[in-house]
Amino acid sequence: MAVSANRLELLQIADAVAREKLIDRQIVLASMEEAYAKAARSRYGMETNVRAEIDPKTGELRLWRHLLVVEAVENPSIEISLDDARRSNPAAQLGDVIADKLPPFDLGRIAAQSAKQVIVQKVRDAERDRQYEEYKDRIGEIVNGVVKRVEYGNVIIDLGRGEGVVRRDEMIPREMFRPGDRARAYVYDVRREQRGPQIFLSRTHPQFMSKLFKQEVPEIYDGVIEVKSVARDPGSRAKIAVISRDSSIDPVGACVGMRGSRVQAVVQELQGERIDIIPWSADAATFIVNALQPAEVVKVVLDEDSARIEVVVPDDQLSLAIGRRGQNVRLASQDRKSTRLNSSH
Repeated sequence: MAVSANRLELLQIADAVAREKLIDRQIVLASMEEAYAKAARSRYGMETNVRAEIDPKTGELRLWRHLLVVEAVENPSIEISLDDARRSNPAAQLGDVIADKLPPFDLGRIAAQSAKQVIVQKVRDAERDRQYEEYKDRIGEIVNGVVKRVEYGNVIIDLGRGEGVVRRDEMIPREMFRPGDRARAYVYDVRREQRGPQIFLSRTHPQFMSKLFKQEVPEIYDGVIEVKSVARDPGSRAKIAVISRDSSIDPVGACVGMRGSRVQAVVQELQGERIDIIPWSADAATFIVNALQPAEVVKVVLDEDSARIEVVVPDDQLSLAIGRRGQNVRLASQDRKSTRLNSSH
């Protein structure tokens, strides 16, 4: 690696790296300039204030040493006397900084390796910044990718322009992924971390199901139908409450689809999770009656002071209302702070 390397070759390398890493060409050129400056400092002294410039059009490399104009030189690596400065610039004054051009030189093996490390690190940092900026605005979206590897139950997904992780507790129970499998997940967080931006994905998040319905139901995508609330017991059962802004459109029927085609597409993605689609109501009593389906409700008593709802169901409906392991009432009550079931006699 030499400073006098083919000028066009420098630009070709910068262009290739910028394309491959999807980052700005100027960032790559800046990293090359810093790498050459570092190599020059190892030759002229680490204290030396060296600047490198690569012409973005011609690829010509220029090296400069910046020297402070002083009355008495104590450190020739960073200082120059007024008399010497005025030989190259008659207008030089004390306190000025003079740019002294340095001749090109061949980099040694160690300096070349050091320069390469600087370029690699700078490009990696720029790549991480680009990835963070791109995905921080995609929180709340569903992304598609290919499973890259599985580590301790966590699934790493290649998203094309980044990597996301579905942690074990964000996976649907009994769900298995293998490298090469295609996967969909919900972006719930993107954070800057020491090892680069971390894109956190989930398949158990309630909004994952909500966004899946948005993809399958055009009326939700268009805003005619709104998903008001979602409650999930991932991999087992879920409830989704919907409302229509158009009185001529049945929100439940639209989400179910012809012969259940729309809801089945979501059920299949969620590994067979059973989904109850219920009409949302601003009236708490009406909504809780809908939410406890398929059980029939005889009476609803609201205690707003303690934020509790007492529901009365027939004896033969009690187990249905409660659901297996309390699942039905638990999902129904996730929209309300507290629900208590009683059977009627």
